[in-house]
Amino acid sequence: MRYFPIYFDLKGKDVLVVGGGEVANRKIEMLVRAEAKVTVVSPKIDPYLQSLVNVESIVHVKGFYQKSLLTSKYVQVWATTDNPEINHQVHADASEVGIMVNVVDDLEYCDFITPSMVNRGQIQVAISSGGASPVLVRFLRELLETQIPQNISLLADFAGNKRSEIKRLLPNVNLRRKFWEIFFRSPSVEHATNSLQLEQAYDLQLSQQVQEPAVRNWIEIGSDPEMLTLKSLRLMQQAELIFYPEQCKEVFVDLCRRDAERFSYRNEEQLVEQINQAELRGVRVSVLLKKGQLISNSILQTYIAQEIFIKTQ
Repeated sequence: MRYFPIYFDLKGKDVLVVGGGEVANRKIEMLVRAEAKVTVVSPKIDPYLQSLVNVESIVHVKGFYQKSLLTSKYVQVWATTDNPEINHQVHADASEVGIMVNVVDDLEYCDFITPSMVNRGQIQVAISSGGASPVLVRFLRELLETQIPQNISLLADFAGNKRSEIKRLLPNVNLRRKFWEIFFRSPSVEHATNSLQLEQAYDLQLSQQVQEPAVRNWIEIGSDPEMLTLKSLRLMQQAELIFYPEQCKEVFVDLCRRDAERFSYRNEEQLVEQINQAELRGVRVSVLLKKGQLISNSILQTYIAQEIFIKTQ
């Protein structure tokens, strides 16, 4: 992984954009939405940028780029001209001053790159191929656009407004996490279209005890992660504790919940011991098993017979 994904708070921070054409339009539009203080340097600028200047959303320095324009006040510099020599000079100057620089569509002259974004208010999903395949990234973004619920922004705003209250009412971190997990999975919340509906669901859940029974799921994995069932993926994402065989491919473990505890097991005896310890904690567990793995331990056989066991396709 060459690029480390990060969200940069640009609110009130100075950003310099060299160039005032169509490419600059796209970048400056996003920078303004992020509430950055944008200065654009160019002999002339497109009508859209001029409209931003007219309402004082950005500052236009009319003229050609000069090194003297670069000062330490800028946290980012964007080179968007159609002249590679100018863009590369901007990169060299910015690097000398120690300012992060992006030369648009010229990966080797970028200290950072911008991902493709799916925006739903406060919810943002970023997708990047590290510059390898912009078309593939666009395809993935279009796919995600159809999968992410339209009311996700409403849910994010509501949860943000209730965050302090929930901290006061539920002082335990695990209780708060389980509360929100149950809340967001509630059918009435999934189909809510306004804050009143969310408030009613919220009050109803607060009136009930936040308690989820400890569960254990057994999920068979093969060699191809795409053969996992949707139910398997859902349970892997809900688990608080993951047990997986030592020779398990990393891709299967990576598909599990990011903040779940993860432990590998060498043999059945070790797995039984780990399961017994987890039993005392009352957490949701997913146990990954190799495809076709024969279980000889009688305790494990009993567990699997009584609990959820999902085979790969």
